[in-house]
Amino acid sequence: MANIDTAGDRAPRASLFYDPKVRGIVFQTVMFVLLVAFFYWITANTVANLARAGIASGFGFLKGRAGFDIASTLIPFTSDSTYGRALVVGMLNTIQVAAFGIVTATIVGFLIGIGRLSRNWLVRKLSTVYVEIFRNIPPLLVIFFWYFGVLSVLPQPKESIALPFGSYLNSRGFFLVKPIFGEGSWLIVAGLVVGVALAIYVARRAAQRQAATGKPFPVFSVSAGLVFGLPLLGFLAAGLPVTFEFPKLGTFNMQGGARVQPEFLALYLALSFYTAAFIAEIVRGGIVGVHRGQSEAAHALGLRHGPTLRLVVVPQALRIIIPPLTSQYLNLTKNSSLAIAIGFPDLVAVGGTILNQTGQAVEVVVIWMAIYLGLSLLTSAFMNWFNAKMALVER
Repeated sequence: MANIDTAGDRAPRASLFYDPKVRGIVFQTVMFVLLVAFFYWITANTVANLARAGIASGFGFLKGRAGFDIASTLIPFTSDSTYGRALVVGMLNTIQVAAFGIVTATIVGFLIGIGRLSRNWLVRKLSTVYVEIFRNIPPLLVIFFWYFGVLSVLPQPKESIALPFGSYLNSRGFFLVKPIFGEGSWLIVAGLVVGVALAIYVARRAAQRQAATGKPFPVFSVSAGLVFGLPLLGFLAAGLPVTFEFPKLGTFNMQGGARVQPEFLALYLALSFYTAAFIAEIVRGGIVGVHRGQSEAAHALGLRHGPTLRLVVVPQALRIIIPPLTSQYLNLTKNSSLAIAIGFPDLVAVGGTILNQTGQAVEVVVIWMAIYLGLSLLTSAFMNWFNAKMALVER
């Protein structure tokens, strides 16, 4: 006899709202609609306010004549150039400060971080004092210290401080030798590119060889020979196409050579030494995070303290150091916007001048946000790639 299911025999069906997957989709859809509505309201309100104030929206102003000069430029710029080119100049100045600052802060930070763990009492205490001072001072005050307390009190041009290689330092900046490239100079650049590529190849092959056979290879000396030797060969093959212009003391100022403005020096030194204090703590924490048994095993094999630190401890500590190091690089890049306080024409300073002349506040702020976001994403992408390369590979 066939079983007949009745309504009372069937289990009650649960509501779809109690399904976690369905509920998640509903909540996400509602949130997306609310966000779209919110941004639409913000955009419509901004456009209406701009129209009411008689301010034209859009980025067409970038093609207009700038009408102002920029003291420090990496590309040619005059007052007849466009606003768009002015922003490019400001962006390049920001990238320049960030690049030099990151390299210097990394070197100083690693040295101070290792010094924090030194067996020498004086080195350890001096490193600790450095870290505690710079970590507890706002970066703007550090910039003011270098600009007003160090560079501004340097002697006048007539009493310039003579430095090696024909360079001079005074209150108007750092004057150094300027290379002038003639025809055939491209061979030097080509030699440098080939030398760097071959040095990377040699380093990889040497690492593979050492992993397979245990035999080391003089990577540093060979790489240095390639990086410096090939450009030198290009220089000789092109018939010595590069000449050098040395700075000379004139009646009231230095003449000739290349000049690094005191505003750039103050910003570069301040951001480098300020960020180095945070990097030093990251390095110290990374080294402490390596198990002590690694050092003891290296010492048992006959390695001294220096080679143990360089060959055993630091390579393992890098896997701890790199992730937080990325944040410090991003902070240094964003802190470069403080350049406006001492008159260095970075992206924010140049954009502020354009904003005051055109009234295109929204557009200029959007450009600022887009450029800083792009620089941050590129830096993060590179550091993530480098972190993946340094990750421990299981055999």
